[in-house]
This record gives sequence, C-alpha cells and structure tokens, in this order.
Amino acid sequence: MVSSSSALQSGSVPLAVRMRPRTLDEVAGQRHLLRPGSPLVSLATGKSGDQGTVSVILWGPPGTGKTTIAQTIAHSSNRRFVELSAVTAGVKDVREVMAEAMTSRDLYGLSTVLFLDEIHRFTKAQQDALLPGVENGWVILVAATTENPSFSVISPLLSRSLLLTLEQLSDDDLGVLIDRAVTDPRGLGDRYHLDPEARATIIRLASGDARRALTALEAAAVSADSLVASALSEDGVLDFGAPAGRTEDRDRDEDEDDNEELAEDDAVGEPSPENSDTAKPAGTGTGGPDGADADADADEPADTRPVITKEIVAGAVDRALLRYDRNGDEHYDVISAFIKSIRGSDPDAALHYLARMIEAGEDPRFIARRIIVSASEDIGLADPQALVIAVAAADAVQMIGMPEGRIPLAEAVVYLATAAKSNAAYLGINDAIADVRAGAFGRVPKHLRDAHYAGAKRLGHGKGYRYPHDTELGVVEQQYLPDELTGRTYYRPTTHGNEREVGGRLAKILRIVRGR
Repeated sequence: MVSSSSALQSGSVPLAVRMRPRTLDEVAGQRHLLRPGSPLVSLATGKSGDQGTVSVILWGPPGTGKTTIAQTIAHSSNRRFVELSAVTAGVKDVREVMAEAMTSRDLYGLSTVLFLDEIHRFTKAQQDALLPGVENGWVILVAATTENPSFSVISPLLSRSLLLTLEQLSDDDLGVLIDRAVTDPRGLGDRYHLDPEARATIIRLASGDARRALTALEAAAVSADSLVASALSEDGVLDFGAPAGRTEDRDRDEDEDDNEELAEDDAVGEPSPENSDTAKPAGTGTGGPDGADADADADEPADTRPVITKEIVAGAVDRALLRYDRNGDEHYDVISAFIKSIRGSDPDAALHYLARMIEAGEDPRFIARRIIVSASEDIGLADPQALVIAVAAADAVQMIGMPEGRIPLAEAVVYLATAAKSNAAYLGINDAIADVRAGAFGRVPKHLRDAHYAGAKRLGHGKGYRYPHDTELGVVEQQYLPDELTGRTYYRPTTHGNEREVGGRLAKILRIVRGR
C-alpha cells in the first residue's frame, strides 16, 4: 500500500498541490480576511459548529487561494469536509451531500463544510438545491467563484452567505511562496539554487497567481535538471557556465596557472608592489581580498546544486502571463489605454492593447462594443463610415467567433485609429442632456405637435406647420426648438474630415431655418 505522505513528496504531484498551506498562518496574502476574529478564522477555529457557522462565498481571481482557504478551514476545525465541483456535480450530488450532512450533525454532532468550486457554473436549479442545507445549517457552504457573484449566484443564496473578496497576490506574497517552495521538503527541498533574477522573473510572469508561480518554478527546476544532465562531462565536471563560486574547480586551476606565469614575469621584470620584499606570496592569506578569505572559501565544498537562472525560467515558461483580470484594475486600465490610443490616432498602440485583451481572454463582444462606442464618440461625422465598419466587425465576431474574430476587430481598430476625429456629436448630446436635466426645456411648439388624433386640430396642434419637401430647396424657415431654447446650439461641427463639408452645408441650412 502506497503511503499518502510519500506520494505527496513525489514528483508526480504538482508542486502547487504539494505546497498547499496546511494552516491559515501559511496562507500568503489575504491578510484583510485572515485577521483575528474574522469570519474565516472563526470558521477554522470552531470545532463543534457552535461558532463560525456562517456560509461564505469567496470571490477572486484564479490562484489567490480560494480552494486553499476552504480546505484549510475544514482541516483546521476538524469538521467533515466535502468538495464538489460545479463542472461535474449535479442536483442529485448536492442532495446526497445535504442528507449525509444532516445525518452527521444529528447523530455524531459533526458539522460539514461543503466546498463548491466554480459555483458560477451551477444552474439556478442546482443553486436552489443548496438553499435548504444552508438555511437550516446542515452544511457550512464555502463557495468559490472567479465571476461576480451578483450576476452568477442567485439572490436567496447570496443573502444567506457572506461575500468575501480575495485580492490578487502582491509580488511580496509571491516571493514568500516561491522561497518557501524552494526550501521546504514538500517542495524542492533546497536542492536548487534560485538566482535572484530568476525569482523576479517568476514573480513577474505569475501576474499575481500563486499557482502559476509554483508551476513556473517547477518547470524551471525540471529544465535546470535537464541542462545539468546534458552538460555533465565524462569526468563529472559541468561544462556550461555557472555563477561565480559554484562548480568552478577547472576555472580555479586555470587562475592558479595564470598567477604562476605572472609571478615568473614579475621576477625578471621591473620591481613592483607585487614582487617587492614587502609583498606576500599569493595565497598566504594576508594579501587583501585574495588572502585569508579566499583560502577559507577554497576550503569550503563547492555548491553543486543546479542553478535556476532567468534564462532557464524564460525557456521553461513559453509565454508571459499578462497582468489582466476581467473585473479588476487591469481590465479598466487596458481598455482605457485602448480607447485613448484610437482617439490619439496611434494604430500600433491600439493593436497592442487589443492583443493584450485577446490574449488575456477578454470577451470579444465587450471589445466590439467599445469599438462601436469609440466610432461614435471620437470619430462621429468626421468619418461616418467608421461606425459602419465598427458594427460590421461586431457582427463578424458574433458569426465567426475567435480566434478568427481578431481579424475584423483589428481591421476596425486600424480604420478608427487612422480616421479623422470629431467628438462634436458626442458633445452635442451631452450639452442637450445637461440642459434637460437642469430644467432648461419648454413645451413643444404647437405647430410641431402630433395632429393625427381626434380633437388635435381643435387644440391648434399642427397649425402653421410648413412641410419642407414642398419647397424647392427642401428647407424652410421654421422654429423647431421650444421658445425657451430658441437660438441654442448643441452641434458644432469641426473642420476634420467629412465634417468640414457638413459644417459648411449646415451653416447655409441654419441661415434659412432660423431666418438669419
């Protein structure tokens, strides 16, 4: 029979699983949720269910410790722990857990922690099946989700649970995890030397995700082992460059030979501090940095551990992991930079941010909607074709999906970035709405009111209205704004692109309409 403890130490179990914290004290980050007296700490310390019985929903990005916290709570409190995945579990599975939990509580006085991963994937019917158990205290629900629970979890379940938000891990938090994994016997067991630059590279690539950081570290360790094996010569000496102070016996011998040659040259050359009577022989331990300390270092055994360098990390991790999440600051920062690059007429920058969103898994429909907004807000009538192309790109993405959908999106982005710009229509509607909100409006002029219902003409509706198509120019002098707003101007065309022509034509039209 295989021991579970030995299995956890084996390389077949991922490093991220082997290094899963055993207590809340080992959890990196999330200090705002793990302070003394917090609901999570109460859950972990309550033994018999008399305290800390509130159900919680953990909402946060991947790799921030949702599963870890749930398992740690169950194991720390000695409660019965049941784990379900919304990907594979159904209503029947939920009801079975509820029945077993009720039996454990009534017969043995043992409360049950039900950890439900990816709860946002549960249907409404599946979430409804959780309500009796949560309501009656049969189970303590600890649910995890990466999606906003306000939109993915039913209201009755939300009202019966405490919503806790996990934050993305900081670089310092990731550093603690990596250092622990390098030295801990459950991890790499101090069998490798992690170069500081490699450590920084792993932190950068992990992008706040603990699982990604440990996976990258494990992949780099495997690569380091492979390089050592391939670089090991027949006499057991590594023949690839290692950092100073490591497996450099051959280099040390070469340095000693060079010193002997220099000593011979000095003996026949001009007097110098190195070969004068006061100079000490090399290696006597009194000659400064190459003296006693050097001799002491030479007596120390060489560090033959494989070295994990930043080059090894870069080779082991195929691609950079973007700092991007669909609900956090990076989401808004990137989309803001994307829109501003289009507005600023820089197609290269716009394509860069488009690529970042695509590679981060952003919903292409969201990107398409923002492109449509940009076409209307920042380009407007300076190039009316921009909105047509933006809508066409959105339709194309809807029909063909990704990854091919990136092509019409890119086409629309480049078109918008290189098009003439005008926000005149955008400013016009904003000014008009501001007036309406401020109460600057009046009754619709009588000649513009609807005159198609019985009695309208008796009220004077439509009386005096002039039909523009009855005139040769198609434009007539007539008041359209309410009396209180007569002469108000909202749309002020620019001289950019197509709006240059619109502005000239509009000026002529308004001279007729307003009798100027």
